[in-house]
Amino acid sequence: MKGSKTGPSSKDVAGGHGQVPDIEIEDCSFAFNGAPVLTDVNLRIYHGDFVAIIGPNGGGKTTLVKLMLGLLKPKKGKVMLLGDEPAKTRCRVGYMPQYSTGEKGFPITVLEVALLGRLGYTGMGCRFSREDKEAALRVLKLVGMEELQHKRIDDLSGGQIQRTLLARALVSDPEVLFLDEPMASIDIDGQTMLFDLLGKLNEEITILFVTHDVGLLSKYIKSVICVNETVFFHHEPKITHDMASLLMGRAESCPVEMVAHGLPHRVLGRHKGH
Repeated sequence: MKGSKTGPSSKDVAGGHGQVPDIEIEDCSFAFNGAPVLTDVNLRIYHGDFVAIIGPNGGGKTTLVKLMLGLLKPKKGKVMLLGDEPAKTRCRVGYMPQYSTGEKGFPITVLEVALLGRLGYTGMGCRFSREDKEAALRVLKLVGMEELQHKRIDDLSGGQIQRTLLARALVSDPEVLFLDEPMASIDIDGQTMLFDLLGKLNEEITILFVTHDVGLLSKYIKSVICVNETVFFHHEPKITHDMASLLMGRAESCPVEMVAHGLPHRVLGRHKGH
């Protein structure tokens, strides 16, 4: 990838030959009030990838996702989502926002939350059809929330709310799924259950998983993006030396072993050619 601070070229990525990337960012930079947030970003994400987007708070993870979705426009460079401008294709994408305690204060049921994901089909002010309700029930069953469909969300646990929000993101049958800190307010058992579900979903859709906690890397992760103004993309579920330097804010870093969901993740030494 031209100008990319990543490992292998996108042409060397398995599945990349002759395939249009689900997400392509070329020479992108973004600044807020003149202060650089992201600089010279280049990456390609192909269908079927499961990408962990990691980095410190304030490092630019949310900005990167908003650029991918077309909610922000880069100062320079190009962003493509599913082969076209994001504004034209983001209706084919699901988004699970970061959980907020404010969600619990809204008087709405689990089924009604899931149905909100169909507004792209019905439009605001329109009635939901039987097809919409069947789609909502199907995804609620998938995430294990069908029996709680009539419960108000203020009666749910944090993990149940996260699964409800995931159902809302899935009800439009997305080709790409974005999740922002989906493991917040969930215990270890709940995290494992949700990761297992995401692993199954990844058999059909591309998943991008945003987290500031590198301890939440799972066995299902296939690639890692590290964001802290600079972006490093590694096409393996490992954290490289350069990523560790970004995360720790220093030029050099000793090798580190991290255990996530029972599996070790190694911080590697420098790659040849870096």
